Amino acid sequence: MELTINHTTKKFEKLPENLETLLAMELPEKKKGIAVALNNRIIPQSFWAETFLRDKDSVLIITATQGG
Repeated sequence: MELTINHTTKKFEKLPENLETLLAMELPEKKKGIAVALNNRIIPQSFWAETFLRDKDSVLIITATQGG
């Protein structure tokens, strides 16, 4: 099974159950300043735990950074 994460295909033996699980795997230390789109649709953080993933889904993860 595979997901496209930030335009890179990643293979999984078993897909992460939901967006929240995927983000914990991909960004284990990042808790704030994250935006996520699933198949070109923005998913509010309040729905991450109940947004389930399917084979061939496309996930875009954007993180905020500080700087000037």
